[in-house]
Amino acid sequence: MTEEDTPSPLDTASLARAAAWLRSADALLVCAGAGMGVDSGLPDFRGTAGFWRHYPALGRARIPFESIANPAAFARDLVLAWGFYGHRLERYRHTPPHAGFALLREIAAPLRHGLRIFTSNVDGQFQKAGFAPDQIYEIHGSIHHLQCTRPCGEAIWPADDFHPDVDVEHCQLRNAAPTCPHCGAVARPNILMFDDWHWIERRSEQQRQRLNDWLADVDRLVCIEIGAGTAIPSVRHFSERYGNRLIRINPTAPEVPDTTRGLSLACGGLAGLTALRTALAS
Repeated sequence: MTEEDTPSPLDTASLARAAAWLRSADALLVCAGAGMGVDSGLPDFRGTAGFWRHYPALGRARIPFESIANPAAFARDLVLAWGFYGHRLERYRHTPPHAGFALLREIAAPLRHGLRIFTSNVDGQFQKAGFAPDQIYEIHGSIHHLQCTRPCGEAIWPADDFHPDVDVEHCQLRNAAPTCPHCGAVARPNILMFDDWHWIERRSEQQRQRLNDWLADVDRLVCIEIGAGTAIPSVRHFSERYGNRLIRINPTAPEVPDTTRGLSLACGGLAGLTALRTALAS
């Protein structure tokens, strides 16, 4: 698909086609990347410059995302590593999900098998928006859960009792870092990081199995992919694998590999979901 052929979010033909797919579907698979959170005001860390814009202290120190989002950072500079993750944790806790999350529930409501979510996001926004835990597969884990940095075992526990006090200007944690309740070592988010050989994936594996069981029961699946990037294309690959009918919502990379079973909405998540809901109601 060329740039000239890329449909606008209000392309009547594309929206009518998408609405017809959704009306005939028995299940909806939502595949969400970092762009899903942009309409809620969350950063997508697009490129080094974009990352340093949100974390200027790391920019001044010339620390790229790959170095701080790395288990080695907790050994190298615990205060800085937990300053970064602590700030993110509090921001995600206090950011309300945008209206597009509710629109997804409306779109899926008539479908026999309902909806499931495949996401690379660690922000917990789907849970905060009211989706049940058994509907969600977080392929990179969740910042709202912790694990041991060693690790001393397979334990994963909620981060609910940890309330980071972060010096935002310097990206430094001011209070004590969380510790493992089993061995006393420093705890870290239960997130798959760069160069990470110690991520405990037990929780995500359980989510994966639940999603696989659900997929085995559906017959007429439609996939809505939202804000999935191309730098780490895990979400795009998954939606293309399972999306026999794929609706890709993306403002910068909306093209689909096969236009006979996929269509593009070149816009943000909330705009695309609003247009789909309107098309379904017409």
